[in-house]
This record gives sequence, C-alpha cells and structure tokens, in this order.
Amino acid sequence: MPWVFSYGSLQKPAVQLATFGRLLEGNADALVGFELGTVRHGDKTHANVIRSANEGNRVAGMAFKLTDAELATADEYERADAYTRIPVTLASGVEAWVYVEGA
Repeated sequence: MPWVFSYGSLQKPAVQLATFGRLLEGNADALVGFELGTVRHGDKTHANVIRSANEGNRVAGMAFKLTDAELATADEYERADAYTRIPVTLASGVEAWVYVEGA
C-alpha cells in the first residue's frame, strides 16, 4: 500500500470523506529539504512545496497509507489543480508520494 504525504487539503476530514469515502489514518511526519509556498491557479491560491536550498528546512504534515485505487483517486483530485506526484523520503524514513505543482 502506498504512502502519501499531505501538507494541505488532504488532511481535512471533509476532503477525505468527499474524496475517499472514509477518514484516513495517518502519522505526523515532515518533508525534509522542502519549504512551503503558494501557487495561484486562476482566482485560487493553493499551498505548494518546493525544494529548498537549505537541506534543513522541513514542511510538517501527515503521512497517509492509501490503497492503489485511492492513490489513483488522489491523482485525479490533485490533477484538478495541476499538481503531480513525486517520490520522496520523509523525516521518518517512510518512502511516500507528495503532490507538487509542475513537477
């Protein structure tokens, strides 16, 4: 089962219920070597992580274990805002996917 790291909307219970039909169980974790920024899509502003020049930077969030079908659903959810997923290693050592703009 794949892990997904969320630093934004996938942490919200209402989004989880609407997207996956259930509340996700997860662990607090951090994305090392990234920093939090924002990106505009039309009239909306969204959170985005970008690689940092400072390897000590971290972005806090949650690591969620999804089924393969739920990962495909997450891809569709994030694609609506022009995000793609990339592989990362979290502070805990967990190998996960994270969604970023324009990867």
